[in-house]
Amino acid sequence: MADLPAKYQKLAGEYAKLKAQIPVLKKAYLDEQGEVNQLKDVLKERDQTVRKYEQEVDSLTFRNQQLSKRVILLQEELETSEANSKKKNKHRSSEPSTPERGGTYNGGGNVFNEELQNKIEENALLHKQLQELSAEFEVHVRQLQEQLKESEAIRDKHEEVLSSAQHRAKEQIEKLQEEKAMLEVKIQSLENDVKDFRGRCDLAEEKLLTVERNLQSRLDLATKIIQEKLPFIDTKVRELNGLNLPTHDRRHQLRAKDLITQGANLVEELTKGLSNFFTYSEQRSKIYPADGVTEPLSQLNVKFCKYLHENMLYTRPVEQALRQFVNSLQDDSLTILETATELQPFARNFKRLVAYMNKLLPYYVASLEEENAVSSCTATLASKNKDLLHSLKRLNGVFNKIESYTSILAAQSVPGLGHPRSSHPKFFTGFCKSLNDLHDAVKDVSKHYNSKVSLEHQLPTATKELKRTDECVVASLISLVTNTGKIAAFMSGNLDFFSQPAGYRTRGSSVCSSAVVDGPRSHPAVNTFRQRAAYFITAISKVFVVCVFSAESKESLAKQISLFQQRLTKLEQEKEHYLLELQLLKIKFENEQVKTKQLERDLDIARSISSGFVSAAPSVSLEDHIEKLAPSSDASTRSDSVNSGSYLDMSMLGRIETANVTRNDIDTREQLIINHYSTRINELTLHLQQADSKAVNFNAEVRALHKQLKIAEKSKEIVQDELKLANQSLAHLKDELQTTTRSYEGQLSMMSEHLAGMNEKLAQQKDEIDELKQQLTLKSSSTSKTVKKFKK
Repeated sequence: MADLPAKYQKLAGEYAKLKAQIPVLKKAYLDEQGEVNQLKDVLKERDQTVRKYEQEVDSLTFRNQQLSKRVILLQEELETSEANSKKKNKHRSSEPSTPERGGTYNGGGNVFNEELQNKIEENALLHKQLQELSAEFEVHVRQLQEQLKESEAIRDKHEEVLSSAQHRAKEQIEKLQEEKAMLEVKIQSLENDVKDFRGRCDLAEEKLLTVERNLQSRLDLATKIIQEKLPFIDTKVRELNGLNLPTHDRRHQLRAKDLITQGANLVEELTKGLSNFFTYSEQRSKIYPADGVTEPLSQLNVKFCKYLHENMLYTRPVEQALRQFVNSLQDDSLTILETATELQPFARNFKRLVAYMNKLLPYYVASLEEENAVSSCTATLASKNKDLLHSLKRLNGVFNKIESYTSILAAQSVPGLGHPRSSHPKFFTGFCKSLNDLHDAVKDVSKHYNSKVSLEHQLPTATKELKRTDECVVASLISLVTNTGKIAAFMSGNLDFFSQPAGYRTRGSSVCSSAVVDGPRSHPAVNTFRQRAAYFITAISKVFVVCVFSAESKESLAKQISLFQQRLTKLEQEKEHYLLELQLLKIKFENEQVKTKQLERDLDIARSISSGFVSAAPSVSLEDHIEKLAPSSDASTRSDSVNSGSYLDMSMLGRIETANVTRNDIDTREQLIINHYSTRINELTLHLQQADSKAVNFNAEVRALHKQLKIAEKSKEIVQDELKLANQSLAHLKDELQTTTRSYEGQLSMMSEHLAGMNEKLAQQKDEIDELKQQLTLKSSSTSKTVKKFKK
């Protein structure tokens, strides 16, 4: 919004300038029209004079014709008189001719001859006058035609300038009207925003009053607690008091930060200018006085180029150190020379840069001596080289002085090396003076180098590449002159701010300006301790954002631990139960083994007795029968027949009825079934546990994916909003493109119409000029014909 009124004012100023130029152009156009009209009037007058001369020529031709006729008549009369005289002489041959008649005849012939000669002389004079007048007329006509062409060209130029100015004025008026409409819309929106902000301001003021009351009550309570329950006070000792946080003016700190950032930007431009000067000087030393191709470079020149090539190793750290100092500044912490510890790296890097420049100075001297040793070097060029060397030495001396001041200012933050605060203004004034000297020294270097380059370019040995590099060096020096001028103006304009002491105070001491012993002192470590304390408090009060996967895994692990504990207790109980059952089963198994052996014996005896009957029965042992019955999953139905004393076993394998079977056999079989189902249950519990763990993991992954999906949806919404904004900007750009195309099309149509009109005017003027030329040729031909006739 701040740019729009500035643009509007610029456009209004340009419109006023163009509007002021319009009457001047109109006046010039009217003056040219008046001159054209005057030339036309002069041309008409000349035409009238030409017509008068033509009439005179016609009258002279008529008189010449009359004279010629008269001459012819006189000649005829003369001939007749001569014939008559001859006849009379023949008839009167005897009579002597009297001298009176002869005298009369001779007298008449002489009169006619004199008249004829006079007329011939008059005709010759008239012919000469006619030729002179016709030549003057042609020259004058040519002059008038040239003036007419010049006036028409000037008129065309003025018309083009006037039309272009009117067109620009129309475009600017349209733009201003559009901007005015936009500004009106923005003003309405801003007025609505102001109304909203006023309402919010009222609410904020009410809240501020409540907050102030609350804070006042808390302040009273805190002061009461401090006065009653804090006996430790360290403000009496100056060294300990320097470690307390000072109270300072926030506006002073903000202005100091702003000025330091401005100075950092200027120093950055200075380092860039020095780097450009060194690099272009390196290129120039590789070209002149020896280019390295036709003539080899000297060892000193090679070292000089090498050192110049290393300029970034010395200029870049200065810029980076000062930029780091600017970034370390805080809005709510005090920044003075005692606390500016970050100035020390800048001072060290600047000292390295100055040492680098001092190292380059002897090589500059050697390079200029080589240039003076060249055969093409003149005495004036050698004197210019001496002046340049003197200015370079002065520049190095100024940089050394600035380095001493920067090291002194940076040493104020080192404990034990600080100076009294009363001497700080002297340091700043000396620093400002040295910056002004730097500006003057750079100006001298630029002036002497420019004069040297102008002389070198006049030499026949100067190549195009040397001229280009010299132009680059001159441009870098000009940029250094402007930059040093800015730095000097900046320092001199803010010298009062840097020289005056910062109004701050520590606990137990008065303001700096009214202190008894050099005012309060703030320790350099206060800012670092304050920042660390602030970071620590923020870290304590910060709510750590729990990662999605860790939270889910924590919940799942807690659930699994609870489940495993429950299962562990159940399994321990079942273990005790199964251990007891195992002991019982072992005893039963031993008993069963004894019984089986006895039954086998009985069976063998029975088989030997009744082999035929026993052959129909299956020849399997009781153990095999039990093994077949063990994997069955369904429980057998058992029934004891008390009356018959037999045992009936109903299962999925069939129906078996045995007689005289004891109770121990039934228990063993049940025990086998129990064992089978227990193993099956154990396997199922293991599968269930695995399924539960997998389900918990899947649940955690699903929750994490759900949260990621939410994050992706939010990012999608953000991207959609950005896409809408981009589409809106695209539509706005398309509208601007359409408006610009329309305006350009209108301009082209206007220009084409104007060109068509100008072509028509030029065609008309050409036709008029051709007509005038034809008339002139006709007149000249007619005059030449009349002159020829007159000559004849």
